Amino acid sequence: MTKKIEENPEVGDLVKVTSINEVIEGIMLESPETEFLLIKLSTGYNIGVRKENVQKIELIKKAVKEENSEMTFEENPELPAIDIIMTGGTISSRIDYKTGAVKSLTNPEEFFKYYPEMLKFVRIKHLVSPFMKLSENMNPKDWKKIAEEIKKSLEDKEVKGIILTHGTDTLHYTATALTFYLGKLNKPVVLTYSQRSTDRGSSDATLNLICSSIIANSEIAEVVIVGHGNTNDEYCNVIKGIRARKDHSTMREAFKSHNEKPIARVWADGKIEYSNNNYNKRSEKNPETDITNNEKVALIKYYPGQDPEILEYYSKNYQGIIIEGTGMGHVATSESGENSWNGKIKKAISNGTIIFMTTQTLNGRTDPWVYSAGRELMNAGVIFLEDMLPEVALVKLGWVTGHKQWNKNPEKIIGKMLENLHGEISERTVLK
Repeated sequence: MTKKIEENPEVGDLVKVTSINEVIEGIMLESPETEFLLIKLSTGYNIGVRKENVQKIELIKKAVKEENSEMTFEENPELPAIDIIMTGGTISSRIDYKTGAVKSLTNPEEFFKYYPEMLKFVRIKHLVSPFMKLSENMNPKDWKKIAEEIKKSLEDKEVKGIILTHGTDTLHYTATALTFYLGKLNKPVVLTYSQRSTDRGSSDATLNLICSSIIANSEIAEVVIVGHGNTNDEYCNVIKGIRARKDHSTMREAFKSHNEKPIARVWADGKIEYSNNNYNKRSEKNPETDITNNEKVALIKYYPGQDPEILEYYSKNYQGIIIEGTGMGHVATSESGENSWNGKIKKAISNGTIIFMTTQTLNGRTDPWVYSAGRELMNAGVIFLEDMLPEVALVKLGWVTGHKQWNKNPEKIIGKMLENLHGEISERTVLK
């Protein structure tokens, strides 16, 4: 059968491929396998088609060539000024048509090329990038760098708010760290993201940035995560960073608020609908930042039958441990007989390691009084952290033990962990 290739499509072009098995539309990628044609589908997934089965390749649209000329943008000087801090992630990426993967925008000014819509609401005073990392590669040292950058913007009277772009996988860790590092804020610090790069038709990046721009000029002086609220691209949720968690690996509405309602919903036309008045409001006073951290803390997720020997390692090398227990905060205790954690917990605590308990259920709270397992753990010295999220507890423990005035005093560490500093603990659990 005669094969037909029209107009010599190149890498990056949108094409229609007819094979003996199917018809596929997508973007042509550079293939490492010479016998395959590699196509990126509109879903974002890549598919290989054996070249010997291809009957026809039709060019639908040529790729737009990248321009090296300097990009300029007209900004309205009457609009409120904000700062943008870029740290990486899908929202700061674009497709590399040679590999089919996404890669970071190498020049911060490229940001406006992909997201010009946000300039309808704000003007950008500073756009900086202290580093570009996938969020799974971030660590507490990076949190400190971000906090130092944000501190400059918090002290700039002209800047109305800050937007931080970040990868999704550990965004809630960074949001929690910034909450403790930055203290009581005088203006919004908005963390946003995208699950899908701007090159895709289903990208959430533009709506998330528009909504973030609106919230950056709002009265909400909190560290918040702003992102898609539903599958219909209608609005974004505004969630306290200290209450947020990534609950889905791929859906655009990935972040949910736990044990507290989101602060608000925000629409692309500027409308804000508040649902929770428990937030700090904008002021003229500069915040008192407190940027410190101790990395010798750990989070252990308990699972059935887990060998308690793991506590031996952590108690020798770490000052504090957060356990993500079952139900109301349980691990195997003496009643189970096999693999009881009681002995190892008592030994670790007697050797100076502080152990705290959270729950894997995320919604709801720990309670040592309901079941005997909880009472045994409490009597052994485990401290139950109410409805604090496990990741929040980990970051808070690192921040608390990072202070010299508390570090050597277990009672002060426990007291600070049980103190509701920024809304990480609720007096009463919110029923959904």
